[in-house]
Amino acid sequence: MDKFNHEHYYDPTAYEALSAVEKEEKAMHAYRSLVYIASPFAGDIHRNIERAQGYSRFAVSKGYIPLTPHLLYPQFMDDEDKEQRELGLRFALTLLTKCEELWVFGERITDGMSREIAKAKRRGLPIRYFTSRCEEVFR
Repeated sequence: MDKFNHEHYYDPTAYEALSAVEKEEKAMHAYRSLVYIASPFAGDIHRNIERAQGYSRFAVSKGYIPLTPHLLYPQFMDDEDKEQRELGLRFALTLLTKCEELWVFGERITDGMSREIAKAKRRGLPIRYFTSRCEEVFR
């Protein structure tokens, strides 16, 4: 990009406008870290799905790529079936190893979430804790 137009006259307005567009395009294609979203699923499943969707949107708004397995696997696996639930959690724990951070949401830590936290600790992944209102809590 040049500060001079095609006739070689100094043209700072066009230069600044094109620079701003280029900067915005780069920001849109900037690297985004993959973060694993952990939150309660069992209990009020409908409400917990809505919350997990909100937590995922929150991660996107902060510039991350959310990975929320408990929004994926219950679509085709039965969480009430002990074997399918265990298999789904095993899949999720495998996906956790591909992430750069674990984000834990809500005031209650479920059994599945505690297993996700334990796995992240063993792997040395950063763990961030948030309230159900997406306010970070430092532990």
